[in-house]
Amino acid sequence: MSVLTITHTPADGTLIDGTAKGDGTGAVLKAQRWRWSRNIGFWYIPQSRDRAPKLAQINATATALRAAGFTVELDIDASYRTTSEVEADKIARQADRVDALDAKADRKAGDAETAWNAERAAYRALPEGGEPIKIGHHSERRHRNAIEKAWNKFGKAVEAEREVTAARGRADAASTTTDARYGPITVARRIERLVADMAKLERSRDGYTRTLFTNQQTGQKQVETHGAATGAYREQLLVEIDHLADEITYWKAVREQQIADGKVTPYSRDVVVKGDHVRHGGSWYEVVRVNAKSVSVMSRVGGDWTDRLAYNAIRGLRTSKSEPVTVVDGQRVVESGAA
Repeated sequence: MSVLTITHTPADGTLIDGTAKGDGTGAVLKAQRWRWSRNIGFWYIPQSRDRAPKLAQINATATALRAAGFTVELDIDASYRTTSEVEADKIARQADRVDALDAKADRKAGDAETAWNAERAAYRALPEGGEPIKIGHHSERRHRNAIEKAWNKFGKAVEAEREVTAARGRADAASTTTDARYGPITVARRIERLVADMAKLERSRDGYTRTLFTNQQTGQKQVETHGAATGAYREQLLVEIDHLADEITYWKAVREQQIADGKVTPYSRDVVVKGDHVRHGGSWYEVVRVNAKSVSVMSRVGGDWTDRLAYNAIRGLRTSKSEPVTVVDGQRVVESGAA
């Protein structure tokens, strides 16, 4: 048997080299949650590109393959690419995917045109004027065959048209993927998530104490203390923290550029005040409370409760007197006298 090599790189993810169709590796890899890619011609672990190697899954796969009689070697690169490299690669691959889907849609359109031409030809072969079938006449069989052929051609043409619609829909959807990924709200939420993830990693690195519960009678708190990470775990945390810091820096730069380009207004508790009206989803809502990350407004469905709107979801701001409010250098500016 040939030597199998499981590799992991940030650009390619986790792949296995040396397999062959029918050699028995397929069943083992499927059981270990690997997938086959026709595009690259390799088995791969899903969602492994630009991620930390899934060592538990990799080692379990190697053990299973060795138990099946294969020789397995590992070549693992646990480093990360910079976020700018990752994003440039994603954008390029998405552009290639859009081109491929557009080309497929064009081919389907050509197939549909051919199918409709065949349908029209079959229709023209029918007797003129909707002539009925002459039962028992020598033309009966030919007439029935012509009708069946025309009907079949029509069905194929309709199905081909459906395939064109589906292919064009996939191409159109793919063409908006990058824009959606870089949408202002999406970017703002991604930054919030990354910052929260960073806080968790830093707590694990430095150690922390948390209160499990408080004795209601004595008021004594039961706490749980976690010491600072050490050894290999700490080293891995430091790698993850550096990688996350690079991601945060990249996306904050994207956010700052969106603000500079006027694509988004940086609303915050320093800008919005109680009594203002904020626009969301085409409607205006009165602000009843200003919070750290959101504003509270009266229920958007007419109830007597309040809803929260994150600052990055606000699309307009005005005072209680309907005076537009803008943000200049992070400061609130009321356009007095505006209509």
